[in-house]
Amino acid sequence: MSNQQTFPPLGALPLAREDLDRGCLQREDPAWLPTLWSAPETKVLRLHARQVPVYRGALVFDHPQGPLPEEAVYLGRGERVVDLSPEDLDGISPNDIVLVPSGSKDTAPQLLNPHRWDGAEVNPARVQWLSVREVAAGLSGKEAGLFVEAVAIANWHSRTRFCSHCGHRLVTEQSGWVKTCPAEGIEHFPRTDPAIIVAITDDDDRILLGNNTAWAPNRYSTLAGFVEPGESLEAAVIREVYEEAGAHVADPQYLGSQPWPFPQSLMLGFRARATNVETIRADNKEMRSVTWFTKAEMWSQAERGEIYLPGSASIARMLIEHWYGGPLPDPHVLQN
Repeated sequence: MSNQQTFPPLGALPLAREDLDRGCLQREDPAWLPTLWSAPETKVLRLHARQVPVYRGALVFDHPQGPLPEEAVYLGRGERVVDLSPEDLDGISPNDIVLVPSGSKDTAPQLLNPHRWDGAEVNPARVQWLSVREVAAGLSGKEAGLFVEAVAIANWHSRTRFCSHCGHRLVTEQSGWVKTCPAEGIEHFPRTDPAIIVAITDDDDRILLGNNTAWAPNRYSTLAGFVEPGESLEAAVIREVYEEAGAHVADPQYLGSQPWPFPQSLMLGFRARATNVETIRADNKEMRSVTWFTKAEMWSQAERGEIYLPGSASIARMLIEHWYGGPLPDPHVLQN
């Protein structure tokens, strides 16, 4: 009989609460995006330097103006379509949303005729341009999913301009979701890089957190790393924690996932038990130090601001609070 301890899943994570119909059937129609752009009821989400306009805790949407921008992407419909009838697919909805990333790195674009999701009036002077890290955890599930999707697809567009096979400039198709090489006919699709992130505990229910060599000395988080080709998630957990901390872990248990569009990661959260507590030590390459915390130590050091913990939008924070059993004080948090 196995003595493996099981844990409940993480539940609804801040960036994994998407309540959006991405319109994968509509966006294949080459006329769909131009048709949307010509419709005054279409909502436009403008993205500038990975930031979107926010007013009173909600995203601000603009209207289509001028010719269809080359960089425009159809994000989907701000409501899930349960009954995919022809009427649902063919008609333009006032909740259809088009992303327009800004080409400028210096000045945020002017909102020409902004309105919020609920149609309330917006004072343009009070609109703030905020990042995923700053605001996503406080948005509705619908808007958080929309924001993450927008940043991720915009990152892919900025990094995928030429064919990796022959070097020709790619042509954007399917409402911004496919790029095709005109010379080779090769289709390029948005990619996602899977990465594991793990809360390591011991038999005394302590948690192991690491301080990366690129961070300030009092900044701590759970251990994480990318999944290598041909590797299972569980194998990646075992390999990564051994590489970074010399830890041997048993019983990796999957708890949940959320996207992390910096630039294109999918974070897969695990919990695992260390079996060699006395010999665990940092590798001094990626990790400057690794430290065990009891729940009492975690609370007191976080409350006094002696340690910096991951921000509320991150799965790392959720893993730590999942182990702790509830929210932790956060006088000093980092949004990552």
